[in-house]
Order: sequence, then C-alpha cells, then structure tokens
Amino acid sequence: MSITGGDIVDLGTGLYAWMPPKRGWGLANCGLLVSPRGALWIDTPYDPVLAGQFLVESEKRLPDGVTVDRVIVTHANGDHFWGAGVLPDAEIIVTREAREHIHYDPTPQQQHALVAGSDPSTALGAYLGRHFGVFDWSATEAVRPTTYFTGELELTLGDYAVQVSSLPPAHTAGDLMVYLPSQRTVFSGDVIFSSTPKQPGDHPVHWAGPLSNVIDACERVLATGAEVIVPGHGPVLDRAGVREHMGYLDYVRERAHVLHAAGAPAAEAARRVIAEGRYPALGLPERLVVTIGSEYRHLDGSELPGVLQVMAEVAAVAREIEPS
Repeated sequence: MSITGGDIVDLGTGLYAWMPPKRGWGLANCGLLVSPRGALWIDTPYDPVLAGQFLVESEKRLPDGVTVDRVIVTHANGDHFWGAGVLPDAEIIVTREAREHIHYDPTPQQQHALVAGSDPSTALGAYLGRHFGVFDWSATEAVRPTTYFTGELELTLGDYAVQVSSLPPAHTAGDLMVYLPSQRTVFSGDVIFSSTPKQPGDHPVHWAGPLSNVIDACERVLATGAEVIVPGHGPVLDRAGVREHMGYLDYVRERAHVLHAAGAPAAEAARRVIAEGRYPALGLPERLVVTIGSEYRHLDGSELPGVLQVMAEVAAVAREIEPS
C-alpha cells in the first residue's frame, strides 16, 4: 500500500503548492518557486516515493537548464524534511534551532524499523502501522542541512525576493516561515494546520510551544500582509482562515490552562477536551495529547518525554476513542 498523487496548485508568478491527496500524519504541503535562473523547494514530502512524485511535477514546470538546487525547510519534522534526499546536490536551509528537533526525532531508518517491527496487537504498534506503514524509509539516509541561520535570511531567485524568518519555539524548537512578497504568499510550516468546510483537516500537533508562541507566529504571518497562506497541512487559506485557526488555538490554550489549574493530568485534560467535541470535523483528535502535554510542560516546568513515550500515550487515547 502506498500514497500516490498530489495536486499542484498554481499560485501565480512562478509559485506552486504541492498538496497531498488526503489528510493524515505525514502528509505535508510543499512549495515550488521557479524563475528563469533557478528553482527552489519549500519543504519536501515524507519519503522518497512522494518526494520523487513532487520532483517529477516540479520538473514539468522548470525552464530548460534549470534545476531545483535549494530547499528551505520550515522545521525538522521528517514529513517536511526527509524527502530532500531526492535532491542530493541541493542546498538545504534550516534554522540553527532546528538541530534540537533533528536530534529528538528518530532517523528515517530507525523510524522505518520501528514501524515495521512494532507489535500490531499493542495500541502503539497498531497506531504506527495504520498511520505510518504507508511510507518507506528503509533506504533513506538521514538528511544533513547545509546552511543554518538565525533571525532573518534574505534570498533572491531571479527577480523574486524570498524572505525567511526564524520563529520562537512553537510547533518545534526550530520553526521558520517563508514570505514571498511578489506573490503575496506565506508558507507557514506547521505553525498553521488548516481546515475548511469543503476540505476538513486534522487537529494540530505541537511539540514545543507554548501555544502563545504559536498564536504569535500566526500574527507574524498576518503581519507580512500576505493574502495567500499555505499552511503546513491542509488547504490554502486567506487571512480570515488564519484568524479562524487562531480561535482554535485560543480555545485549546484556555482549556489546557483551566484543566491544569484544576489539577487534571495532561493526558486526562486531552481526553476532556476531545470529549467536548468542539471541532468535530477535524481528524486525529488524539494529537491533543501532544499539544496539551506541551502546554502543561510550560506551566509546570517538566521535561519533554521521549518521542516513543509521547506516541504511546497518543495511541492509547486513539484506541479509547475509536468507534466500537
């Protein structure tokens, strides 16, 4: 079983978004900017199969003699990062802070072995197989960034300006956003997970936080003046759509703080917020375990647990809320 396809959305002025065919873990949006003098990607798909499909679609849109020789990675989660191996000679740009999340996550081959070798009778094994078993990293080497930066990075591609801005810890410890002023478009990475009535998305998952930083990052996206926002996951948004998403983030933050003050453990707080059913169209509600757990750590100063421990808690809650 594999995932194929991905819609290319023409955003105008040499800019395209590659949108995966469905929602779910690991299915991230990517960008392609093309000029007569070069081309770059903003993020990459999760595994070599999907990345190869994006590369084929990209090459259809490249002028003669132009290759994709630069990748800007909005953050170091593998679903935005690991596909860069299909461009072995490309410059790969990340924030300096992204190193922290690179070391937190397993390598591609470690993750492949974990998914393939997990016991499907356990909640974690079943969850990993269902959501990650469609990807293949068996021969994927760890991606090594070539360029690190802090603060702001000003690039040009032909006549197009590319403004890259690092963000305080939000979705991960090393997020950035990419503003393209000629196209009036921002690629936000996973500080925004979008959903619309016609194309419902998933609950966000935030590993770093606090949520106030995620909300501030959304404000920075809007402060660019961009009219088009390509989120890390989900459909393309306008400015009003970003404001709606900020309302979701405010809700989760408020509930987490109330439940923390009431003494509810983080996992129990996530269960209660899920049970409230405030956003029934969103998939993967069990991911609130991660986001609320991150918010709790900022409230009580606890340490970030290992990724397997976090995913085991996610899987346990998912099993509890699955329809019988």
